[in-house]
Amino acid sequence: MSEFWLISAPGDKENLQALERMNIVTSKSNLSHNTKFAIPDFKVGTLDSLVGLSDELGKLDTFAESLIKRMAQSVVEVMEDSKGKVHENLLANGVDLTSFVTHFEWDMAKYPAKQPLVIVVDTLAKQLAQIETDLKSRTAAYSVLKANLENLEKKSTGNLFTRTLSDIVSKEDFVLDSEYLITLLVIVPKSSYVQWQKTYESLSDMVVPRSTKLIAEDNEGGLFTVTLFRKVIEDFKVKAKENKFIVREFYYDEKEIKREREEMTRLLSDKKQQYQTSCVALKKGSATYRDHKVKVTPLGNPARPAAGQTDRESEGEGEGPLLRWLKVNFSEAFIAWIHIKALRVFVESVLRYGLPVNFQAVLLQPHKKSATKRLREVLNSVFRHLDEVAAASILDASVEIPGLQLSTQDYFPYVYFQIDLSLLD
Repeated sequence: MSEFWLISAPGDKENLQALERMNIVTSKSNLSHNTKFAIPDFKVGTLDSLVGLSDELGKLDTFAESLIKRMAQSVVEVMEDSKGKVHENLLANGVDLTSFVTHFEWDMAKYPAKQPLVIVVDTLAKQLAQIETDLKSRTAAYSVLKANLENLEKKSTGNLFTRTLSDIVSKEDFVLDSEYLITLLVIVPKSSYVQWQKTYESLSDMVVPRSTKLIAEDNEGGLFTVTLFRKVIEDFKVKAKENKFIVREFYYDEKEIKREREEMTRLLSDKKQQYQTSCVALKKGSATYRDHKVKVTPLGNPARPAAGQTDRESEGEGEGPLLRWLKVNFSEAFIAWIHIKALRVFVESVLRYGLPVNFQAVLLQPHKKSATKRLREVLNSVFRHLDEVAAASILDASVEIPGLQLSTQDYFPYVYFQIDLSLLD
């Protein structure tokens, strides 16, 4: 399970024996794996200040958990088609999250234990606040970039009737700068290719013989050029429609097409600078973008890439600054979160068990979800002596284990905090 329980009990002889009993029972019953959780001795200050810190740490704990969850989701969004590798990038100090939690050591260099607790907590709060500020700024910029790219890509989505043709046609496909002649684009169903070749010259007067050329296809039909005199455009359109040939309204504007291609190239480049991914591939000889439902294949010279594309077969995977920033700062935020958990255990243990500071923290990892109720009963029974009054009114003996009387009640006579890593799944 990716769930941990962080508990503490007084460090006197009686409670150390109770902890040993807990370890024996949970081990024999295969309920959990237990390890000591080392927390340094901090400068306690006054009990009033600890009460205030208890409230502040509770809010900071919630904030940190929310922040790392948002950062994990940002990694998922940035990695797109590589989502299966997300957990490989969600690390803490270079190791997986479970290993970091189970081998936790307080970072004395970053959070000196000799400083007053209030300064340690303030350092953590400022660190997390700065990470959140940077996260908002970076993800907002990425979202704008992604939205602009998606809007541009939508123009390349669909069939030959609706999609942009700027990445299909080229200057050589048209008769340009002619006072009398014009090249039209006609969509012909695949079943009518032969009919088109036989009849297009006679659909109207003044059609240039042998001027048609198939320049692209999709699943439904093909895009043909045809050159004719400008004066018969309307008559040709009517006759073509009668034969189920559709003239696509398109006039070659080199400046506009160049602008659109450059915009797509720029957005793709900007996106790849944030995260190098092969999910948006520009492949030689095909006009295929991410999420396209229709593949349109330009025809003609096989050595000529589709207009607006590069000669690269595909873009390689790599790691851009946004993904790098997310990985580094996710690690920092997660590490800070576990330090906050340790601080909460320390503060609550002092408030509950009193001075001088003397308690033992233990990290429990339940082996399976179905065992958590029984594990809770074991803990409540082992440590019921920590609050006999409450225990006497709450505990309802129901399960017998040698030397233990277990309860079905959800009762916490000890300091308890949960670390749930499933929130990152």
